[in-house]
Amino acid sequence: MQPYELSLAAAADAVRARRLSPVELADSVLARAAHTEPGLGAYVAGSVSVERTRRAAREAAGDIAAGRYRGPLHGIPMGLKDLIDVAGTPTSASSRVRAGHRARADSTVAARLAAAGAILVGKTHTHEFAYGLTTPQTSNAWDTGRVAGGSSGGSAVSVAAGTSVFALGTDTGGSIRVPAALNGVVGLKPTYGLVPRHGVTSLSWSLDHVGPLTRTVEDAGLVLSVLAGHDPRDPASLAVPPADYRPRTGTDLTGIRVGVPRTYFFDHVDPEVEAAVRSAIDQLHALGAHPVEVDVPMTRYLQAIHWGLMVPEATAYHEDTLRRVPQLYQDDIRLLLEAGALLPAGDYLRAQRARTRLRQEWAHVWSEVDLIVAPSVPATAVAAGQTSLTWADGTVEGVSDAYVRLSSLANITGAPSLSVPVGHDAAGLPIGMQLIGRPLGEHMLLRAGHAYEQTRPARPLAPAGRSAPGVRPVQ
Repeated sequence: MQPYELSLAAAADAVRARRLSPVELADSVLARAAHTEPGLGAYVAGSVSVERTRRAAREAAGDIAAGRYRGPLHGIPMGLKDLIDVAGTPTSASSRVRAGHRARADSTVAARLAAAGAILVGKTHTHEFAYGLTTPQTSNAWDTGRVAGGSSGGSAVSVAAGTSVFALGTDTGGSIRVPAALNGVVGLKPTYGLVPRHGVTSLSWSLDHVGPLTRTVEDAGLVLSVLAGHDPRDPASLAVPPADYRPRTGTDLTGIRVGVPRTYFFDHVDPEVEAAVRSAIDQLHALGAHPVEVDVPMTRYLQAIHWGLMVPEATAYHEDTLRRVPQLYQDDIRLLLEAGALLPAGDYLRAQRARTRLRQEWAHVWSEVDLIVAPSVPATAVAAGQTSLTWADGTVEGVSDAYVRLSSLANITGAPSLSVPVGHDAAGLPIGMQLIGRPLGEHMLLRAGHAYEQTRPARPLAPAGRSAPGVRPVQ
C-alpha cells in the first residue's frame, strides 16, 4: 500500500508513531495528483503548490520529532473547496467573476485546520459558486466519462483518487453527500450551525453547511472534532462546547431505532441503488438496530421549500456582481440568479413558514426513531452532459432535481446527514446510503455509520483517470 492510499486514521497513527514521515505522505499525495489530475481535474488549475506543501510537511515533521504533536490531523494533506478562504490564496468559486481575488484572512475552518497541523494541497473545484449538482470541470473518479456530482465534486474526487487524505466541502442541498455517493467516499453534512461558515463564500445563508469528505466514517469524526465549535462571526453558529466525534469501536447497535421511509425516499430510485441500500439496512438490523417503517411528513413540499429558500438568497448574495458583470457568469448560473430576482418576497416568506411547519412535523418523527436510512441519491453517476433521467414509469426528471431530491430535507431542517458507500452497481459505479439524524445527533450518526462500515471489506481507491470497462448509460 502506498501512503496516499491510507485513511486519515491510519495515516495519523503512522505519523504519530513515526513509521511515516509527513514528507513521505505529502510526496506520495503530490505524485498521485501529478498522475491523475490531467484526467480528473479535481483541483483548480495552479492551486496545487508542490513547494508550499512540501515546506509545510517538513515543518510538521520537525514539530513531531521535537515532541510538538498537535493531534490526528498533524501532517495530513487536505483539499479545500474553492469557496473557503485561506489567507493569501485565491478563492475563485470556480468562476470568472472572482478572477484575481485573493483572500485577506483565513476562514474559521481553515484556521482551525491549520492550528491542528493539516497541510493544504490545493483548492478543489466547485460547480460555479456552488450553484449546481455536477461540477462540470471535474470528472468522476470511477469513470471520467461520468459526472463527479456537486457542488463539492472536486473535494470528493480528490479523496476518492488519493490526491488528498481528506477534504472540506459545503452543502446547501446535498453538495457534500451527492458527490460523496457518486465517488464512493464518506460525506458528512453536520447540524446547521455546528461548523462555522465565517470566511466561506455563501450560496444560501439559511441552508449552507460546511463539512468533511473522507475515506471512512472514523475519518469524518476526526475532522469534525477539529471543525466544530462556536464562532460569533457566524450569526448561525451554535454555542456548543468542543467534543470528540471520533466514533467508538464496536458494531453493537442494539436499541437504536432506524427509520425506513415507506414512501418518497424509495420512489423513482434505480433498482440497483434500492437493493444495495435495503441490503445495508438488513446489515444494520443484524448489528442490533431495530428497523421501523415511518411516514416522512410533507414530502410533496420539499423541493418547493428548498428552491423557494435557496434561489432568492443566492440572488441577494450576487446582486451587485450580477448587475455589474453578468457576462462573467456561466449561462446556467446566470439564468438561476436572474430568476431569483423575479421571485416575489411573499413566496420567500411562504417558504420560510413552510420550513417552520416541516421542522415541527419532524419533531414527531424523532419521537419514533433515532435515525432515518435512505439512498443518498436515486441513481449512480450519469454521463457527462446528460440532462435527465427516465424512470420505469416513463417519468422524466432533470438530473439536478433527481440528485437533490433525497438530500435537501436535511438542509431545510438543519439535521445532520451522513453518506456512506454501500457498494457498486453492475457498471462498477458507487452507491451511497444516507443516514439522517436528529439535530446535534452526530455521535449517533457516526456510531451507526462506523458500525456498518466495519462489517464491509476495505474499499479500494477509485481507478482515478480512466474509464471503467463496460460502463452502461444510466437511464
